[in-house]
Amino acid sequence: LLEKMADVSLKEAALIVGVVAACYWNSLFCGFVFDDVSAILDNKDLHPTTPLKNLFQNDFWGTPMSEERSHKSYRPLTVLTFRLNYLFSELNAVSYHFLNLVFHVVVCIVFLKVCKLFLDNRSSIVACLLFAVHPIHTEAVTGVVGRAELLSSIFFLAAFLSYTKSKGPDNTIVWTPIAVTVFLVAVATLCKEQGITVVGICCVYEVFIAQGYTLPTLLDTAVQILRGKGSIPFSMLQTLLKLIVLMFSTLLLVVVRVQVIQSQLPVFTRFDNPAAVSPSPARQLTFNYLLPVNAWLLLNPSELCCDWTMGTIPLVESLLDVRNVATLTFFCFLGSLMVFSLRYPGDSSKTVLMALCLIVLPFIPASNLFFPVGFVVAERVLYVPSMGFCILVAHGWKKLSNKSVLRKISWVCLAAVLFTHALKTLHRNWDWESEYTLFMSALKVNKNNAKLWNNVGHALENEKNFERALQFFIQATQVQPDDIGAHMNVGRTYKNLNKTKEAEESYMIAKSLMPQIIPGKKYAARVAPNHLNVYINLANLIRANESRLEEADQLYRQAISMRPDFKQAYISRGELLLKMNKPLKAKEAYLRALELDRTNADLWYNLAIVYIELKDPTEALKNFNRALELNPTHKLALFNSALLMQESGDARLRPEAKQRLLHYVKEEPQDSNGYFNLGMLAMDDKKDTEAEAWMKKAIRLQPNFRSALFNLALLYSQTGKELMALPVLEDLLRYYPDHTKGLILKGDILMNQKKDIVGAKMCFEKILELDPNNVQGKHNLCVVYFEEKDLIKAEKCLVETLALAPHEEYIQRHLNIVRSKIASLGAMEQSSLPSDGTAATEAKKNSFQNSKEAKSEKTTTQSTVDNKEHSKNKKPTEKSSVDKETQKKSTKEIKDIEKKRVAALKRLEEIERILNGE
Repeated sequence: LLEKMADVSLKEAALIVGVVAACYWNSLFCGFVFDDVSAILDNKDLHPTTPLKNLFQNDFWGTPMSEERSHKSYRPLTVLTFRLNYLFSELNAVSYHFLNLVFHVVVCIVFLKVCKLFLDNRSSIVACLLFAVHPIHTEAVTGVVGRAELLSSIFFLAAFLSYTKSKGPDNTIVWTPIAVTVFLVAVATLCKEQGITVVGICCVYEVFIAQGYTLPTLLDTAVQILRGKGSIPFSMLQTLLKLIVLMFSTLLLVVVRVQVIQSQLPVFTRFDNPAAVSPSPARQLTFNYLLPVNAWLLLNPSELCCDWTMGTIPLVESLLDVRNVATLTFFCFLGSLMVFSLRYPGDSSKTVLMALCLIVLPFIPASNLFFPVGFVVAERVLYVPSMGFCILVAHGWKKLSNKSVLRKISWVCLAAVLFTHALKTLHRNWDWESEYTLFMSALKVNKNNAKLWNNVGHALENEKNFERALQFFIQATQVQPDDIGAHMNVGRTYKNLNKTKEAEESYMIAKSLMPQIIPGKKYAARVAPNHLNVYINLANLIRANESRLEEADQLYRQAISMRPDFKQAYISRGELLLKMNKPLKAKEAYLRALELDRTNADLWYNLAIVYIELKDPTEALKNFNRALELNPTHKLALFNSALLMQESGDARLRPEAKQRLLHYVKEEPQDSNGYFNLGMLAMDDKKDTEAEAWMKKAIRLQPNFRSALFNLALLYSQTGKELMALPVLEDLLRYYPDHTKGLILKGDILMNQKKDIVGAKMCFEKILELDPNNVQGKHNLCVVYFEEKDLIKAEKCLVETLALAPHEEYIQRHLNIVRSKIASLGAMEQSSLPSDGTAATEAKKNSFQNSKEAKSEKTTTQSTVDNKEHSKNKKPTEKSSVDKETQKKSTKEIKDIEKKRVAALKRLEEIERILNGE
């Protein structure tokens, strides 16, 4: 009969799908909010590059279980489903919400099957529909992290259904369903911890439902056995055997779970759960009062809130508190139901008993009765207990509807409840659309929770609305004056508003609220670890003042003294020590941080920067490579390692450097620096067309890109496209009128290609205005004087130039040519130095041979702290080989230069003969 009743028809399944879709369709338009940010957006365990084994070593939020800051929430199978979502759609929220909706449908269908074990068909559908539309479930269904509840519930119910099949004909034991039950319990527990409580439900089912015992019967049997007047019945022995197997399996799971959390309970603060750190009797009174609060949420889900921590529910500190009446009433009602269900035989008492089991047992892990949890009330943990509530309501409705007088009104009430609950659920879903809408809806319910004011501020801060964010952060400090995090938020926002004085004052207030160090007692046991970031934030603020660097270092050292394993303090201190030009000490700081976390790619990257400062490019490259082994998409490591390879001059490294830059521009398609450096690599490889394309792309993204403009013009000049270089140089000089090398190149092209002596003269005069001692500019101006046939001025100019650079042979040679002309032609004779003559040719050679001006992203250290005080920055600097007089040239290049020189001299001699009338 049970098997037949437990079947779910296609029509019933279709009805459930339709109802759930009608209530939750708008959840597909919601984003990642609240805890989704930590579990999805910031969780590296979702990325395909992260080894799968990490899922079984880290907690739900991606933090290693061994770390003190871990919440010890071990749910690897849930994280695995997030990872599958990421594999198919990365961070597209729609797919995550859709899968949650599907899981809720599955839970509803399996729940209907469970209901049919204890209710008639009609009542089962009523219970299932109420469960499907109940607004308390929006946090579990619409909030992506609620998937832990959904998945655990599926296997929870499946384990129970499997156990119901363990009783064979003539009360024999069928072991296969029991084995399946144990397996499903383990799976449910790996989805969420409360899954293990189904074992308790199975035990109650076995004793009071499958065997049909009542509490009086069990007591009578026990008394008879103790008096020696009877023996244990065979059926009871079989029951005991099944229970022992179940309990042994449960104990094994508990032992494994304790091993996973390394016998450590998570660390929570009084802000997370104020009652947990309160003295007696406030602690007991408050925890007991929370039970009727949760029951009221199931009964009247009109005012829902995403966060019930901090001051949401004031502590019950006295027996005279009126709220104790609610606690007493709740226990009286619960007790009467338990007495009824355990004392009397019959289907009604069995239904009530199983409903109570579903309400009470899954709630125990969240009840604070055995260990503290990190919340006061959480709507999502009511997902499974609400199943028992729905069975109770459906059972009560059945009793009422069977009475002819109340039949119509019971149907009307049922329709009203289902309709209003469905509307509330649909409306509540919109609250989860964004963090701003979620926390603003919570503030309508509760204005005494500083965390909510902080979270609205964070939402506005993410939108760069710092002025409004500041108002909410300040309100948080007023609601909870001793909230360290709120004062840190105020300080950070003042900093974003460039109000450094106010920011420092806020950080100092937060620092003053930190508990004092007690020797021998772990600091983290009394404060949230992230509150230690107040030292980091304050140090980062004051180190902008060069005169306060030592003071900032003292703050970092203070944080380290409080927590020797405070990784972020070492990282930030390493950055400061680099700024203080103490690379060896910075190296020590980073090596200490690496002892704490060798899997942090950012740390290896920062260490590489230290080696660059220590002039050790080989070690720097090794550390860049280690960073990329851990995180192949580490953008700064990709970019700066490629730059290091490029600067090494080793042609064998260029292909790898190119691959890394290509990977970089794929990750950062809007960063012009990536394309520019690809262009520089192409120029090194003499791939002129490719270099031109990369340079143009860089300029399209950043029209005022100084180095890209110059090097593109230089490329055109070196490949015989001098006239194409002119408009590029015009753009360069429009943005940077004092760009000396650009002026030299433009003047050279005007003189040699355009024969625009006036224009060339203006360029060279401009250079000397900027730098009177510029040898190249002055020499080229001498050439202009020669072209203008002013030999006396040209001679004087070359003498002055030679004084600036007495070792330059070409200047001396040109001076000799001019003096020779003056001597041979006399005062009336004038000649013109050809634009492609020796002076012009060698000026160009000495000015531009191998002269690439390269702009690179100078490497900087980066931080990984999540307190919004640090970012990954790249400081652009220019590098140039224009003035490298010892630039190495190949044999072919030297021969080409010599050929040009011989040709120029022949041309000069030919013109001189013509001018002399020969």
